[in-house]
Amino acid sequence: MSKTSQQNTTADASGVSVIHTQAHSSGLQQVPQLVPVSPGGGGKAVPPSKQGKKNSFVDRNSDEYRQRRERNNMAVKKSRLKSKQKAQDTLQRVNQLKEENERLEAKIKLLTKELSVLKDLFLEHAHNFADNVQPVGTETTTTNPENSGQ
Repeated sequence: MSKTSQQNTTADASGVSVIHTQAHSSGLQQVPQLVPVSPGGGGKAVPPSKQGKKNSFVDRNSDEYRQRRERNNMAVKKSRLKSKQKAQDTLQRVNQLKEENERLEAKIKLLTKELSVLKDLFLEHAHNFADNVQPVGTETTTTNPENSGQ
């Protein structure tokens, strides 16, 4: 199979050229490529949905314009309220976490004091126990006269 292709370049009014490629031997579908006409790259490419709206005149007195502005204003208000509510919720959560942190730190202090007291009691008890225990080799045995006759 030979892979010969042919390219046609056309430019439209927006300054974008379209390269059409035709492959003779391949059965693939061809997709046009958009490239800037000027070698430096030029400006931004404009999506097709915005191309017609850019140059059209907007009648600010029309009902359609007023309805779009009202919908947009309501959407902006809703967005700002949502953002404000989110900030308030975050602040409330921060305050809750601060209170919980203070409560937990107080509990840590209390438990640390309790541990210290219990450790002191244990050491005192262990010291007293060690003083009362005699070494293994110095034990004295007492004989019971009742058991000696057996």
